[in-house]
Formats: sequence, structure tokens, C-alpha cells
Amino acid sequence: MFYKNARIFTGDFQFHTGAFEVVDGKFGAVLPENVPEDAIDLNGATVIPGLIEVHSHGAAGFDFSDGVYEGLVEMAKYYLSCGVTSFAPASMTLPYDVLEKAFATARKIVDEKPDGCSVLRGIQMEGPYFSYKKRGAQNADYLKEPDFEGFKALYEGCGGLVRIVDVAPELPGAAEFVAKAKDLCTVSIAHTDSDYDHAKLAVDAGVTHLTHLYNAMPGIHHRNPGVIPAAVENKNVRAEIICDGLHIHPASVRLAFSMFGGERMIAVSDSGRCAGQAEGYQFDLGGQMAEVRGGVAKLVGTETIACSATNLWQCLVNLLAWNIPEEDAVRACTYNPACAIGAQELVGSIQSGKVADFLVIAPGYTGKRVFLAGIEQ
Repeated sequence: MFYKNARIFTGDFQFHTGAFEVVDGKFGAVLPENVPEDAIDLNGATVIPGLIEVHSHGAAGFDFSDGVYEGLVEMAKYYLSCGVTSFAPASMTLPYDVLEKAFATARKIVDEKPDGCSVLRGIQMEGPYFSYKKRGAQNADYLKEPDFEGFKALYEGCGGLVRIVDVAPELPGAAEFVAKAKDLCTVSIAHTDSDYDHAKLAVDAGVTHLTHLYNAMPGIHHRNPGVIPAAVENKNVRAEIICDGLHIHPASVRLAFSMFGGERMIAVSDSGRCAGQAEGYQFDLGGQMAEVRGGVAKLVGTETIACSATNLWQCLVNLLAWNIPEEDAVRACTYNPACAIGAQELVGSIQSGKVADFLVIAPGYTGKRVFLAGIEQ
């Protein structure tokens, strides 16, 4: 099937007007010279790859860490309705047996491939190897020092689905953990009070990711630069950023894109089970109670931000409203996250041979049609 007269975000990360083909769930020819007369006319609509979420704990009343298969299916349905065609759910700082159960549900949804769902392409293991001082909404009762053997057992137990593992570089044994874990998956710095030197050691050991930039890490100081400059100056490190407009001021989002460049930024929602729920909704988050207050989730009785209540589509709309160049905003929601979870050969860009996950966008990004493996949802 051919689609013509489309404004397509192609594999060179630019927009081009032309046609594209979908064959057996994959992209065929992209921008071909010869287009069949019966090609479907998209009337100049913008076409981008399906969005890829690599940091969401939950949605629609469910949390990945619950380890409930039916809940994970509902999350995946919600993501797909938001234009997210691939996702890697994030766990919390919890005991290993709880994580093992959650990871097993991920394995099950990958194996069973339920209809009408975004495709699970990995897991982000957010915790328990974190700093107490920068734990944020992570449960302090379950914090641990980096433990490669424990991590490896979890990794192998779910068939290698863990695609990102997080660690605070100032903890004992962190650099050694990074050096081993990098051969299995992406290693990220997160929930850390690290100085520049420890962060640089971790980056030199193999860190290539920064989890929710600015949040749960030291700010930049000219005499104590900390984690962020250590990541910026190494071109192999990408940075996530939460784009709900509440975790981070839009000016700081623009600064992040200036520091890292569009090729290294990853937009994430960092949503919890509250995504899609009303103001005042209360819920459990890793053994602590949180509530939606002012459009964001906070731990009950505190001002500690727990997670967002948004979704990645809204994050993309926000980025555009904040004057992030369209090409950079789209790439941050598609190809860059695909790279972070090692899925860039399958998804993340509109190129011949890749899975035909794409969105047909209404003018001004006011809506979208969602296609999963070439089929409209």
C-alpha cells in the first residue's frame, strides 16, 4: 500500500514531501519517484514515526511494578492511544523479588503480543542503586549499593529485556558495576548526588545515558560542576528530559537541547499510574502514597514530586510550544529513545525495512492517527 502527498520525517531527520510504501507491516519504498495512481492521498499531512517511551512507570490506574499482567496490557493500550507504538516501562526501587515478578510480566506481554497494544521493547530498571540524599520518591527502605550479580540475575530472568539500568556513580563499586553492565545494556546515571569526578569515572567506564535530566541530581555550579557537565562533554551520552512543563521550566528544556543537541535528547513522560486520571487521584507508588495535585503527582503530605500525570504525545506538543525545532522534538520522541533501548534497527524512523509504526498528524499537532505495523488503530 502506498501513501502519497505526505510531509514525511525520514531517516535523515528532515521533513520531505512525497510518498511512502507499507508492505507486510514494514516500510517499503520511501520517497519513490514512481507512485501508483491508487496511492492513498494524505493531502499534505505530516507523518512521523510512532513515539517511543523509555521512562514511564504506569498509566490508566496501573503501574509496571505491580507485576500484574492485565494491568500492563491496559498500560500498553493507553500508550498506543497516545501515539506511543513502542515502550520500555520503568520499575522502582523495590526488593528483587518484586522486580522479578514485574519483569516476568514484561516477558509475558512480549511473548503473547496482545492486540491493540503498544509493543514492549525493553525495561528501564530505575533503582535500587541510588543515593539516599537524592532518592526523590524512591523508597529509601529498598536502596542498595550497586550489585552486578543481583542485576545480572534479574536481567537473565526476563531474557535480557532490561535495556537501561540506572546507578548513582558516587556509590561504592559504581564504576565497576558500569564496566560490567554496559556489555548487557545501556547504563544510566540517576538519583545521584555525585560530584564531577565520580560522574566522569562512570561515563568513562561506559555510561551512555542520563535519567530525567535536572531531576534528582545536583544542579550545575561553576566550581562544582557535578553530573551534567560530565555528561554533556561526552558525545556518547544521551539525556532524558521530562516534558510535562511542571518538572522542568521550558527555558531549562531549551537549555538542555542547546547543551546536548537534538541528536542526544530523549523526551520522556516519567508518568505513574495517575496518567489519564483526575486531579486528586491517590495511588501507591513503590510503597508510598502519592496524589495528583496541580497536574503533577506528589507524595502525600509533601511537596516531593513523585512522577508526572502526562503522556509522551503531550510532551511532544509541549516541546513544539516551547520553540524546540520540530525536527529535534520529533527525533527526541522517536529515534533517540529507540537507540537508548537498542531498537533503532527495528523502529524509530521511517526507513525501508523498518516496522511501519507511524503517526499521521493533524495540522498544528492537534491530533493524530496511529498506525502500528502498518495497520490503523
